[in-house]
Amino acid sequence: MENIGQFLPLILIFIVAYFFMIRPQIKRQKDEKKFASELKKGDRIITKSGLHGKVVELNDKDYSCVIETMAGRLKFDRSAISLEMSKKLNTPEKKK
Repeated sequence: MENIGQFLPLILIFIVAYFFMIRPQIKRQKDEKKFASELKKGDRIITKSGLHGKVVELNDKDYSCVIETMAGRLKFDRSAISLEMSKKLNTPEKKK
């Protein structure tokens, strides 16, 4: 029984780390994957590097998309699109 008592703090640290670090990261990855799969033509997006554009073409074969910017059309991997910034762009701000 004393051996279990010695490992109890280590077990508690692992449990806390799981709920505060690992689990939220897994949820974020699932949300980003869902967001990327639900993209459609005409969606306004922002890439993780900060490039603004509009989706004009989706390719399911290589999981990429073509976005139109003021500089022309660019092809990006869907994983390069930022979930947080794109959602902020597409949600109308509340007026005070």
